[in-house]
Amino acid sequence: MHYNKNRHAAYKLTYHLVVVTKYRHPVISEPIKKRLEEVAHNLFSKWNCDIIEFNSEEDHLHILFDAPPQINLANSINSFKTVSSRYIRKEFADFLSSYYWKPYFWNRSYLILTTGGAPLEVIKKYIQDQNIKTAKANPH
Repeated sequence: MHYNKNRHAAYKLTYHLVVVTKYRHPVISEPIKKRLEEVAHNLFSKWNCDIIEFNSEEDHLHILFDAPPQINLANSINSFKTVSSRYIRKEFADFLSSYYWKPYFWNRSYLILTTGGAPLEVIKKYIQDQNIKTAKANPH
């Protein structure tokens, strides 16, 4: 497995972000999706995050990304939602006006999941077995 590195850490932190449109209105058209992807790549790169995968349906967006350990996920996600919403509402105002009469685009909530190479049960068992390995190596 490839790990990212900074001055004090080696890490592999991958997240799956899902954001939903306000009232789950089906407003993510192909042009809006492309613009959201541009905005996401621009913002996430400023935060030293790498977008691995990006896709959407009409009412929600998925972003799979790697992030450094010092990132504040909540602030970054809210910043992405605020900035992308402003761009989309400004650039697609005519289209969105039939869905939203207030300056809305995203639902206030979001889903963020961590991803990893091993299931939790495997990691849990590995940690539980650590004292067993030490006891076998030092049988006093």
